Amino acid sequence: MATTIKLPHRNIHCLFADSCKEPVCKEAVHCQAKENEQKHHVFEPIEFVRVAVSVVAAALVWFGVWEPFPHVSIIGCIGLAFGGWPIFKEAVENLLERRMTMELSMTIAIIAAAAISEFFTALVIMTFVLVAEMLEEMTVSRGKTAIKDLMDVIPNEVTVRRGQILDTISLDDLRAGDIVVVAPGGQIPVDGIVRDGHSYVDQSRITGESEPDEKTIGSSVFASSISKTGALEIEVEKVGRDTSFGRIVAVVEEAQNSSAPVQRLADQLAGYLVYFAMAAAVITYLLTWDIRSTISVIIVAGACGVAAGTPLAILGGIGRSARLGAIIKGGEHLEMLGKIDTVVMDKTGTVTFGEPRILGLSLADGVSEEQLLTVASAAEVWSEHPLAKAIIKRAEELNIVVQKPDEFNYQPGMGVSITLDGSRIHVGNRKLLVAHNIDDTEAEAAEAANPAASEIHVAQDDRYLGSVIVADVLRPEAKHAIKALNSMGIQTMILTGDSKRIADAIAEELGISTVIAEMLPEDKLAKIRGLVDDGKIVAMLGDGVNDAPALTAATVGVAMGSGTDVAKESADIVLLGNDLAKFVETVEVSRKTRRTIWQNFAGTIGVDTLGILLAAFGFLNPLLAAFIHVSSELVFISNSARLLPAADRLKNRRDK
Repeated sequence: MATTIKLPHRNIHCLFADSCKEPVCKEAVHCQAKENEQKHHVFEPIEFVRVAVSVVAAALVWFGVWEPFPHVSIIGCIGLAFGGWPIFKEAVENLLERRMTMELSMTIAIIAAAAISEFFTALVIMTFVLVAEMLEEMTVSRGKTAIKDLMDVIPNEVTVRRGQILDTISLDDLRAGDIVVVAPGGQIPVDGIVRDGHSYVDQSRITGESEPDEKTIGSSVFASSISKTGALEIEVEKVGRDTSFGRIVAVVEEAQNSSAPVQRLADQLAGYLVYFAMAAAVITYLLTWDIRSTISVIIVAGACGVAAGTPLAILGGIGRSARLGAIIKGGEHLEMLGKIDTVVMDKTGTVTFGEPRILGLSLADGVSEEQLLTVASAAEVWSEHPLAKAIIKRAEELNIVVQKPDEFNYQPGMGVSITLDGSRIHVGNRKLLVAHNIDDTEAEAAEAANPAASEIHVAQDDRYLGSVIVADVLRPEAKHAIKALNSMGIQTMILTGDSKRIADAIAEELGISTVIAEMLPEDKLAKIRGLVDDGKIVAMLGDGVNDAPALTAATVGVAMGSGTDVAKESADIVLLGNDLAKFVETVEVSRKTRRTIWQNFAGTIGVDTLGILLAAFGFLNPLLAAFIHVSSELVFISNSARLLPAADRLKNRRDK
């Protein structure tokens, strides 16, 4: 049995870090784990001590304990110096960097209160600020805890089958092609294919699906899923950071540092409000010569809630989307998704399963079924198109030997041309036949006889052999998803390389009024660019290599999880569960995130404006101003915290 070193669960973080391309040494992992452990400590003891000293000092000042000087409180000065050191230090650093921040304005207010011998007021204000910072840190820590709980679910050791022997090894030593054995109730540690066994698997952490999914031989499974009922033997495809779960963790972690345009606006607003408060304080003093009102003006204004609440909301939105099975690759994409007004979809593999079934063959005179499938399968053997896979499957079912072509030429939007044993063969749509000067009369007649299906036409040496009649299956949730998008005021359309009659039939069934068929990849790209140039905020959904340019050109590119690697790398969002309903839910999450952020914006401006006016006219004393400042800040941060995924629910699922 392999020797392993038991490490804290957080060593998974290192496996997912961008700098890690391969598993690293155990000591490096252990160091990373310790570093991450330290980062997850919410409070340092000194923070509690500062608050305690501030409270005690305020009480002593209030009761006049040991006041040897008439206008200067020794206890008050000591309490302010010790408790306010981190606030003063940050204020000085910001001042040297010529940045106007809330720490600087609070420092001015505290010093001003002390200067007029209001030491009790200064100490209470400082205590409010220290407590507010601790509560803010605790709230933000919820987001980090949710990420930590995500990382904790993958086991450090796995059981592998090697011949007839079961061996326990470290997850770090696992490689693609190994066979992992998962017992009933066990965590699946890798992405892979079931090679033996049968079970119902809870994969809600990945796809957001509430019901367990049945897994049999040949089924795909995701890391972090739970085998609920049976044992499974899984051939490893991806490990660690390369798994779907690893990508979720990496994206959610990156969200902590993600800077969306609205975040930059929040930072600017925070600075502007400080300038506004300082200007209002100067005007108040010049008009009233009341230093207490002036201090109250400085204290009451603050944008800490929106400055801290905005990244917290973005983290929550991305984390919640990840729980739904949507990997959003940055805060800017989350924000733009919440603003989309147009959703453009590819057909095959997006609104349909992309697994077409052969309904039959249309044969030209003198052509046999075996001849047609022999030629067609040879042309499609190297193609990644779902229709090609259906043809290969049918040929294999009829025990037809699938030959490899001598030459292969893929023509986007039309089909495939090959050379086989000296013959020139074309397999694709009617455009391909026309492009090679092949009479398409019979092909046109075959399409007219099957208006609801696709036709893959086959020609050999300029002779039309017939066609393969195929039909794709509409995703069961597609119709509901389109209806939900339309109800949100989002325009939907289909762009497809399929024939117009097929595209029109699909669009009619889905309730989509705009459909453009027979498009080449460059046509899709031009259409997306045109929509963006017209001021549309476009989300493009696709799954194939030919969708990659359009995904890149769209405001937000969304790739289906079953799509090609090129599509997923080109996209800004990846739907792991291939469920359009999850896309709709992700749009709703992004819209809720934007609403939350703008609620904080409006609330901050409203509270600050009203507070400054009340303070300027003498209706607020410094203590009440500090209470309003801190209370509003915590309200706005808590508003953002509602978006965070429930860490306790994740933990409960892990412990079951």
